[in-house]
Amino acid sequence: MVAIFCVEYAAAAKPVVIAVVVHQVAEPGRREKGYAWNTAIGLQAVDGLKPSQYLVDTAVQNIEGKITIEEAQYLVDSYYEERREKPKSGDRTEEADKVSARIAALLSENAFSFTPTEYLAIHKKLFTGIYSHAGKIRDYNITKKEWVLDGASVLYGSASELRETLEYDFTQEKKYSYKGLSIEEMIHHLAVFVANLWQIHVFGEGNTRTTAVFFIKYLRTLGFDATNDIFAENAWYFRNALVRANYNDLKNGIHETTEYLEVFLRNLLLNEKNPLHNRMMHINKEFINLLNESLKTEEANIEMKKVNIKREKANIVTEKVNIDVHDRYSDEIHGFLEKTINHIQKMYDALSDKVAFGREDVQHATGLKPTRASMLIKELVKRKILEPVSGYGKGKYKFTGISVERQYGSWTELL
Repeated sequence: MVAIFCVEYAAAAKPVVIAVVVHQVAEPGRREKGYAWNTAIGLQAVDGLKPSQYLVDTAVQNIEGKITIEEAQYLVDSYYEERREKPKSGDRTEEADKVSARIAALLSENAFSFTPTEYLAIHKKLFTGIYSHAGKIRDYNITKKEWVLDGASVLYGSASELRETLEYDFTQEKKYSYKGLSIEEMIHHLAVFVANLWQIHVFGEGNTRTTAVFFIKYLRTLGFDATNDIFAENAWYFRNALVRANYNDLKNGIHETTEYLEVFLRNLLLNEKNPLHNRMMHINKEFINLLNESLKTEEANIEMKKVNIKREKANIVTEKVNIDVHDRYSDEIHGFLEKTINHIQKMYDALSDKVAFGREDVQHATGLKPTRASMLIKELVKRKILEPVSGYGKGKYKFTGISVERQYGSWTELL
């Protein structure tokens, strides 16, 4: 983006340009753009949304430097303005596409201020034209059934106190000092902060995506890179972890906990590889046990299939080894001495499954000297028992009438 500012000075009724300033705003690098788009697209999963292939193709053009992020947004907006057919009821692809492009743009810029106003502005930028309440604090109370809570809801902020609660959380975080803290203490505090911010649920919809974008930008001001694919690949885990950090059911032994958020943040900020499984956060332990048993059964079935495939492979190989060259090449070996036929049998047993083999392979299989092995190969080619193979180097052969693809294709793909 280029901005040109001209300052004119009027003298003798003739304007004179005394300064021209050209400011170039550089596009982020390929890595940064890839991260921004992956995160933007992945975050749609928190509301069960999936962007279109058109959005993905547009993102690729931006990542490859063919178009700017502004041009990408323009293309997405124009695409939906020009569409004539109305979307089906419940189809939120347009929302997913537009919000993805807007998140990518926000994550690609460096501007940021740690204020409630910035938080509200991010929501407005993301959802203008999508939600009528974009950027506005809700004036009604809400509940939301959560899968991870077995249908229960988090107790969200009261509509009458949302602005005050939001400002209080920001004020407390501004006062907080990270000086002298261990990385574990920092991550714990960050988990508490983002969980509290999300629990307010300032908006009617779009809270998790807004919170994620704001939080990522805030982490950058603290010196954290946060440019891996953790958000992109685990957006729903992030939301469920926020839920578990804000839910109590003491009579049933359920306590709010940031442990899941902290594991998520360790992967995000420290590039750790802790497993992130949504099922482990579910409050119904019987459900978790049933799901785990189901997964174990499925894994056992997969292992059994592998065993059966290996057995099938062994049977195929056994059948191959037991094939007698007298039967397969009865006409071709006519007139050979029994000793030569034994050499051919050894070659067949060891090399018939090879795509290509050479003289040294024949030597190993038969025990023949180099000259004798070369003579045997030449004679077998002449009798059409062997045939030359190209593409594997000089002096390579295979047995005629053997289809490696036919013998092994069905199980090699499965293993």
